[in-house]
Amino acid sequence: MSIDYDRAGAMKAFDETKAGVKGLVDAGIRKIPPFFFRPPDHLDGINPSNSDGATARLQIPVIDLRGSDSDSARRKEVVAELRRASETLGFFQVVNHGVPAPVLDEMLAGVRTFNEAAAEVKREYYSRDPAKKVRFNSNFDLYQAPAANWRDSLSCAMAPEPPRPDELPLACREITFQYANHIQKVGIFLFELLSEALGLNRDHLNEMECAKGLGVVAHYYPPCPEPHLTLGISKHSDPDFLTILLQDQIGGLQVVHQNQWIDVPPLPGALIVNIGDLLQLISNDRLKSVEHRVLANKSVDPRISVACFFSTHFYPSTKLYGPIKELLSNERPMYKEVSAKEYVTYYKSKGLDGQSALNYFKI
Repeated sequence: MSIDYDRAGAMKAFDETKAGVKGLVDAGIRKIPPFFFRPPDHLDGINPSNSDGATARLQIPVIDLRGSDSDSARRKEVVAELRRASETLGFFQVVNHGVPAPVLDEMLAGVRTFNEAAAEVKREYYSRDPAKKVRFNSNFDLYQAPAANWRDSLSCAMAPEPPRPDELPLACREITFQYANHIQKVGIFLFELLSEALGLNRDHLNEMECAKGLGVVAHYYPPCPEPHLTLGISKHSDPDFLTILLQDQIGGLQVVHQNQWIDVPPLPGALIVNIGDLLQLISNDRLKSVEHRVLANKSVDPRISVACFFSTHFYPSTKLYGPIKELLSNERPMYKEVSAKEYVTYYKSKGLDGQSALNYFKI
């Protein structure tokens, strides 16, 4: 990189196009701008065992939810599977979750249609104003993170107070409401199972309002001309209670386990679930919020995913969250109490810098 490279100016010029990474691709660039270059220590990977820095020796668990709402014996089995996955990997996939396949397909199609619309259509929604319930931009932390990532995102705060229908792009308006409604039901059920996995009453986490707030963030990863130089999303953990992710068949998601990157391969019809920072905090480190990343897209087609974040920061709440008292009979609290809004504000202020925000709130 040239010593006189104006990084801040280049980022500002990119941001002001309001066209995102897709705009760069449409312009026919062959070399990515230097502010997308991931730092050298990230390029080294974490004990890489192949060219992508991932190991194939471990698979993310796939948990079948069929019957767990009606069969007590099956429910105990599912709770045990959930506990093992959440205490170790922090990630698992679920099938037979109740969201119809056509809804999954239509959600992904709607995201693609919006992102591939004319630039002037998308510019109407481009914003960095956190007060807006619906906003489109590229890299929420563009001006804070060490490097920009190769993706564009449409963020929608869907619960407990959803936006007006006309605030959402027409291309994905109806399906986003429909999909969010399905996912909120899945989330409420998963919080029941996770409460039981912690040895609590099944309603404990839901009574703590863990499922009350829901944000839907649709990511679009265009093909990258130099995928080895950047990332789709830098290494991070999620600043929520629980994340439910829908991904297409392109792949690229990886999670850290035992100092190695593990691929999370696409599984048709499945939803990926991961424990968020706030759930690790209130479980006093019993459940693990694990770092993950997305590789830059090598495919000729765009990669599309839809992440649903359960958190109370989507609405005005002063509720404080600390380690659950019922879990502290034989151990000391590892974290101080914090509101979801305070946690997310700190998380966003530092950007995706590869460091866990949880460390800041440790006692």
